[in-house]
Amino acid sequence: MRVHAGVPYVVTFHGGGHPSKLRNAIRGVQNQAYAPLLRRANKLIATAKFEVSSFGKVLGVSASKFAYIPNGCDIAASTVTPQPLNPDAPLILSVGRLERYKGHQHAIAALPHVLKEMPNAKLRIVGGGDYEGELNALIARLNLQASAEVRAVKPTDRQGMAEVLASASLVMLMSEYETHPMAMLEAIALGRSVLVSNTSGLQELADDGYAKAAPLNSTPEQLAQAMLHQLRHPHTPKTIHLPTWDDCSNGLLGLYNEIVRQPVANEQATSLHSSLQCK
Repeated sequence: MRVHAGVPYVVTFHGGGHPSKLRNAIRGVQNQAYAPLLRRANKLIATAKFEVSSFGKVLGVSASKFAYIPNGCDIAASTVTPQPLNPDAPLILSVGRLERYKGHQHAIAALPHVLKEMPNAKLRIVGGGDYEGELNALIARLNLQASAEVRAVKPTDRQGMAEVLASASLVMLMSEYETHPMAMLEAIALGRSVLVSNTSGLQELADDGYAKAAPLNSTPEQLAQAMLHQLRHPHTPKTIHLPTWDDCSNGLLGLYNEIVRQPVANEQATSLHSSLQCK
């Protein structure tokens, strides 16, 4: 109705992986169904750079149709007491919801090969979700109970999460798809060495020099070598410029002001920000 009334609107993509095979299978059909609405939007907002090219190709629109406005990354880093890291007993974190597509199982499968060279290394899977049983079963099957655990931090405990991240020698996520990997951004903000898969928004962190990337299809041995390399040679960028939520809100406000100043059919039109979940 707002489209026919001439009301300007923008759409923010909220993409990501999903555990449902059905939802993943119909993603293309879903995008095509939304395509007419998206093409008529005054602007499409991408929170990751890769969305401009990927969704632009699907919709048949140019990059000028998009505004790149990333989400913010604000963490209580100033309240975290730096902890000395023990290179002989490093803590590795794999952080994210416990879903298969998040790839925590890859970190677990690689751990035996890490332990061959660093026998005192520990792995903690930080997150909650339906895949916890499978992850614990894999830990037991590989006889890693003494070296690996699944233990979440409450989503509301931002200070607790900051302290956990600050205690790690390596923070990793071998996910199939992430638009704006918040936990990895928080780890980077805290000066942690970060390892990610070479996909979607995770690869962008590597492209920007904030993380190292390993192929998503790495064997356990190959992933272990990437983990060991960063444990021995931590990747900590000297200069970090991550977007804040103030940056995000200012970018959105500027875009809204730009759009409402454009001539529209309805003189009393106001802007509508629609967040479209493309999962």
